[in-house]
Amino acid sequence: MGILADWQIAKEIVIKPYADSQVRPGVISYGVSSYGYDVRVDRRFKVFTNVYGEIVDPKQFSAKAFVDIEGDSCVIPPNSFALAETVEYFEIPRDILAICLGKSTYARCGIIVNVTPLEPEWRGRITIEISNTTPLPAKVYAGEGIAQLLFLRADQVCHKSYADKRGKYQDQKGLTLPFVDG
Repeated sequence: MGILADWQIAKEIVIKPYADSQVRPGVISYGVSSYGYDVRVDRRFKVFTNVYGEIVDPKQFSAKAFVDIEGDSCVIPPNSFALAETVEYFEIPRDILAICLGKSTYARCGIIVNVTPLEPEWRGRITIEISNTTPLPAKVYAGEGIAQLLFLRADQVCHKSYADKRGKYQDQKGLTLPFVDG
């Protein structure tokens, strides 16, 4: 297995919109990097709250556990988290695995992005989980970098891809809450 370089990413992976540079003054970086791609979050956030006394249950997840926020930024309460969706849409080839990791700019502030894989032949916009591990409110910015995808090419094509399995988050529409099939 090997890591893809910037020129391979642009050539082999569908990323819409695609940013071919990374550094912009006054903005947390996004776009293609040496061996990955830094993604942005869109303007819609779901911020975890306990206003309604819900229980977090991945098998019966209640939308009441979140408050919807739309804006250029989002303040995440202390020791809480938010969900957001990437600006970018991806199509991962059958011989590539992507791993989503948080950016160090946010990590140095105690804001952590959950590590998650994008399996071969996964398609869509990524739902990102952003945790505020601090005892203070934390601000994240829409339209700016939040996480980096690293792309790993396998030595051989996988036997069963995410598309073959009819993965439940394939082609998800909008910011998607957790669910368990049937």
